[in-house]
Amino acid sequence: MQDSGRAALVTGASRGIGYGIAEALVARGDRVCITGRNEDALKEAVERLGADRVIGVAGKAHDPEHQAAAVARTVEAFGRVDHLVNNAGTNPVFGPMAELDLAVARKVYETNVLSALGFAQHTWRAWQQENGGAIVNIASVAGVSASPFIGAYGMSKAAMINLTQQLAHEFAPKVRVNAIAPAVVKTRFAEALYEGREEEAAAAYPLGRLGVPEDIGGAAAFLTSESAGWVTGQTLVVDGGIFLNAGVG
Repeated sequence: MQDSGRAALVTGASRGIGYGIAEALVARGDRVCITGRNEDALKEAVERLGADRVIGVAGKAHDPEHQAAAVARTVEAFGRVDHLVNNAGTNPVFGPMAELDLAVARKVYETNVLSALGFAQHTWRAWQQENGGAIVNIASVAGVSASPFIGAYGMSKAAMINLTQQLAHEFAPKVRVNAIAPAVVKTRFAEALYEGREEEAAAAYPLGRLGVPEDIGGAAAFLTSESAGWVTGQTLVVDGGIFLNAGVG
């Protein structure tokens, strides 16, 4: 495998979308640090991706000490941290906004938004401010439209999209910052949205299927590549065409 000479940090990447992104970056020759809460799952992911090119740092995304440690370990191992992909997130509540526990909402916001900002700050200071690079924030279609019963999650992802714009403005011209807004991707995280009814759920998508982690991996690889060198502050919706169904007729 040809070495790209670049290094990336992907949060929440022991499985699902994060793993798919890490896999795509490794495939093009990047060295990658992945994070996750479960140390055993993280070790297994590192082995599958290739321990010669990938390292893991276990911890909670919203913990500032973990953020600092993950960035420092990436620089220590690879000598640089060109790309940051903020994928770690949570969605522990399902129900109407009128009944939303505000303590849970704070937890969602802290994990989904403030952790992304924290990782971006550490990466900026450690490498990107002087050397440039790219940041990709994993948002959601729930952040660009009303999302019944997952309103807290959608609210946090809307904030993630605005965070993307703020960072893109402030970090330019050194660092490009973009977001990806996936629709339903087949992961353990999203199982409740399609489990037992995948065929029915997929039928609503013009492309006839739900997403898979590789779909988001390809998008992240593009946004962190030179091919996206004039793209910043944007949210790339990767949704199998589901938003096309919002039209009249």
